Formats: sequence, C-alpha cells, structure tokens
Amino acid sequence: MRISLPPALRASRTLTTPPQWAALQRELFAVQDKAWRIFSDRYTERDGRLVFRDTLGQGLDGRDGVDDFYEAFFNWPTLYLLGGSADVLAAARRHWRGVTGQLTEMGMLVDGFERGYDWFHQGEGLLLFYGLCLAAPDDGELRELAGRFADLYLPGGPNYDPEHRIIRAPHNGAAGPRWGFSDHDVYFPWSLALRPYGLPLDWIDEAAPFDDLAADPERARAYGRVMWDRMGRGDTIVNLAATSLVTNAYLLGGDPRHAAWVVEYVDAWRERLDGRDVVPDNAGTHGVVGEHLGGRWYGGHYGWSWPHGLPPVGTAAIVGAANAMLLTGDRSYLELARNPLDVVLRHAAPMRPGEVSTITNRWRPHLRGLEGEPTLLAPMRRDDSGWFDHNVMPTQLPVALWQFSRDAADRERVDRLREASSWDWTAVHTQRTKEESGHEEPWYEYLAGRNPGFPERMLRSAIDSCAERVESIENDAVDPAVGPDAFGIHDWQNRNPVVTEALLQLTTGSPQVLYNGGLAQMHVRYFDADRRRPGLPPDVAALVSGIDPAHTVIELVNLGNAPCSLVVQGGAFAEHRIDTARADDEAPRPVEGPYVGVRLPGATQVRLTLTMTLRAGRPTYAAPPWEVAR
Repeated sequence: MRISLPPALRASRTLTTPPQWAALQRELFAVQDKAWRIFSDRYTERDGRLVFRDTLGQGLDGRDGVDDFYEAFFNWPTLYLLGGSADVLAAARRHWRGVTGQLTEMGMLVDGFERGYDWFHQGEGLLLFYGLCLAAPDDGELRELAGRFADLYLPGGPNYDPEHRIIRAPHNGAAGPRWGFSDHDVYFPWSLALRPYGLPLDWIDEAAPFDDLAADPERARAYGRVMWDRMGRGDTIVNLAATSLVTNAYLLGGDPRHAAWVVEYVDAWRERLDGRDVVPDNAGTHGVVGEHLGGRWYGGHYGWSWPHGLPPVGTAAIVGAANAMLLTGDRSYLELARNPLDVVLRHAAPMRPGEVSTITNRWRPHLRGLEGEPTLLAPMRRDDSGWFDHNVMPTQLPVALWQFSRDAADRERVDRLREASSWDWTAVHTQRTKEESGHEEPWYEYLAGRNPGFPERMLRSAIDSCAERVESIENDAVDPAVGPDAFGIHDWQNRNPVVTEALLQLTTGSPQVLYNGGLAQMHVRYFDADRRRPGLPPDVAALVSGIDPAHTVIELVNLGNAPCSLVVQGGAFAEHRIDTARADDEAPRPVEGPYVGVRLPGATQVRLTLTMTLRAGRPTYAAPPWEVAR
C-alpha cells in the first residue's frame, strides 16, 4: 500500500544578503573537511590504524586504553550526518576497522569487542561505532556486529544474570565478567593523579592515608584485596550505559528481544530506589543493594564515592532512562534521570570556587576572575561522612535531560542553576574538552531569547578551535613514524580537529551527545534528497532557533545557485511526529508523519515552523522515503 505524502514545501524568498551565520556555518564545514585529512595523514597508517609502536595491557590494571584509540575519531560520523563530505564517513569506517584490528592484535578485544572493562570507558569507546551505525544503517557488517555485541548482555549471554537482573561485574565484555580491576598481582589500582579524590572505601579496616599505602606495597595489597572483593563483583550503576549498545541494535534491526532487555534492566535499577532518597550505585551478585558494601547504597565502582561521583552516575541514569523511554514512550522512566540531579541540588550551597581543588578545566574559563565570589556548588560524592566534594554542577546533564524531555520542570531546574551562578551564561569560550562539549549554557540562553549573537560567536569559536587543533598537529614533536607511548595516547583525542558541537546545536537543536555512552538525541535531522544521503546539501545552512514541540523554528538558506531538495526528519530516529509545517507566512500544512520535504531553488531561504509530537512513532535508523521531497 502506497503511503500518501504531503507535497514538499518550497522556499520563495530570494536571498539578497546571506546571513553571517550561514556563511560561517558553511566555512566550518569546509575547514573541517581539510582538517580531518591532516589528522589522518599525520597519525594513521594505510589500513586506518593509529601509529603506535608501544603496547597496551602492560600497565597497572592491564585493561585500560581501548576507548582512547576509538575516541580519536568519535565524532567523525557525526560530521558526515550533519552534511560533511562522504569521504569523512569512509575514513571513519576505515579507522574503526584499522583500530579494531590493531587492538585485537594487542589482545584487548575478542571478536571485535572489548574483552572486559568498565562502562564509563566502554561508553566512550563505542561512540564511534554508534555513529557509524546511525550513518550507514544498511551496512550489513555493522548490523551483524551490532546484534552480536548486544547479545553479550541479553539472557543467555555471558554478562547478564536474568534471575537477579544484574550485569554480573563492573568490568565486563566479550569475555564475560572480568572480576576485580586487574589481571596482575596488583591490588591497589589507584593512580597518583586521583590522589585529590581520596580512597573510595575509606571505612574498611585496611584503609589508610594515601601516602601510607603508596609507601607500603603489602599494606596497599591488603587494602586492594578487600577493594577487589567488595567492588570488583556485582552490578554498578554505570552499567546502564550498556543499554545504548542494545538500543543501537534494536534501532538497526527491530528485534523485540533487545527492546525487552533494555526495559527489564532499567526497571531493575528503578526498583533499587526502593523508597530511598537517591538511586543507589551498586547491587551485589544476588541483586541486593549494598550486598558487598556493608549495606551501603554508595561505594560501587564509578559510583557515588568514586571519582567523579555525580557525572558518571548522572550520565548513566539519563542514558538508561532515555533509552527506556525512547523504546516504550513511558515518560515515568525520566524520574530515574531526575533523581540524582535533584538530590545533589538539595545539598548545594553558594561557595567560593577558588577553595575547591577538583574543579576541572571545563569550568576555569567561566570562573576566571570570580574565584572569590560565591556561586552555587553541588556535592558530587557521598560517603560515610555525608555529601562532599562540592563543585560546579555539570550543566550538560540537566540541559541534556531538558532537551530530551522538554518538560517545564526540567527547564525550571536549568533556570534555577542559571540564577544561582555567578558567571556569565551567555559567554562563548573557545575551549575544547575531549567530549567536544562545554557550550551548553550560551546555547540554552540563545534558545531562551537572551543571547541573540550566539550563532555567529559559536561558529567563529568552532572555526578557531579547529585551527588550533591543526596547528597543534603541525607542531607535534612526537616522531610520526613511532607515535606516542602508552601514556601519550590521549594526545590523539586532544588533537582531533573535528568539531561538531556547534553544528549539532545550531542545525539540529541538540546538545553534544552524553560522552560516556549516550546515543544522539537530535530534535531534527536533514537528508540530502538529491544525493540520497544524510546531512544538509552542499551550500545549504540551517539554524534552529526554537525547539518547543509546539513551535519549532528552522531557517534554511541555500547559498548556492543550484536548486536542491532535502528532507527534514523529526528526531534522530524519526521518532517525532511532525503534525504541521509552515513555510514563512503561508498557512500551516498537515504532515502527520516524521518527514517533511523542502525544495530550495538557488539563492533562496525559508523559515519553517513545525508543530511536533515527541516520540509518537517507532524509532528507527532507516532512511526516509525520498519521494517526500518531490
């Protein structure tokens, strides 16, 4: 049966003076198309692997490093999805294959998947794979791998205990549970870099001051053995990031087993709240909270007592809740995501940030010159002494939750943070973290109508960031024939010149993906109907200035002379229904589906106003029907 499709909207406004934001956006696409090639030429070999003559698996825990190799390319498929060249997708696929072979040779992967490590890091390393699946959903190899990887966590797979609804260990993967933290006879896996955070289990008899343990190997081993036994088995909340692996498989293939497992596992964590004030971070081998931690709901691996507390716990809660809601439409799952944010905010207070030793580089540009001025700081962690380690609230969490839910209560939470901050939320700082995020606040202010110059400033900042990365590549002193040693593998992430945060915010109305294992959550997406591929057509720029479902506003500009056609899709996975669409001041047209076609003659522009119903349809990676743009 042929589906009746509404006729495409047509731009009728002639472009006289191109908007500055549109010219800058196309410039950003152009400079990145050159920059990623410079990175690839400098740091990779013919088969796509990274230049690296050292080995992994020899360090203190013997398990770290897989994510760092994949992270160097994590946002390259996203650049293609937004409108980057087809070459960048081909390069991302080649590098993913090359790195997979490289890590397999080093014994870090089994059948293409991580042998076994925590999901704080696995979530980071899988972003490249998720991006490739979203960009090329018809790729048979990716589809087969996605299903096989997901089955590692389903009933019958090695990692999941369906009786107790737990992932059986904090370190897990293709080889099943990987008990403890190390394959070596080293029981104190604690880096000197983490000294400011203290010990995660300071209440056990074997605990001692950090320096005493570092100076006494036998005492350190005694502490580490207890830490291994109490924290190295059972479930931990960051394992919720594994729901993205299984959701990714569902979005590719639609297997109901995958959706059912995501719901079952997230439900288990919802039930572990069990009347508590805050979601716990651990469950033992029998599914009991605090089973190996003296009844404590805190103390799990990458949980409330472990660095960095709220960021990994909050991210995992949002990721798990969002995946379950995406697959079921049940909004009550978002209470799991809200809980850790609201609990720490209840204990927040105005404090001087200059007195905090663990403030990260993410916040230093914002707080520069304000170290003596109180601002709202929230406790990131909890132990027997109570809530502690006050820090700037990681704004990416409440902003991502609001963008996903669009609920008034989630917007109010962000507004309360803004009002209690001493620093300027409209400022755009040219800074780069490995997450390639950090500009949620000025984007939020733009959507609220309080930061009108944001698009131009953000795009210039992104262009400058790309140029800085290229300069650092050209001045890199590491021998290009040898590459870094095992301690320098983060340099690849630090020099990755692909910058997608600005493009995600401005073209799709979306923040950067949650870095520790989130899936893309785009408000809208675009497809080039003439080339039948994802992304904006060449010479076309897009600006989303409003993401209210009842009033989504998109400006589309064709800077070129050739006509083109595109498809606007509701949601990253066609999960949003576009109810009506209006071009400029024309009367709204009914759409009643996830797609609307737009035709842009040369040198024209159009403002689209959409009304949408969020998550009204079955999510899928499948491409749109191209005839919608006829």
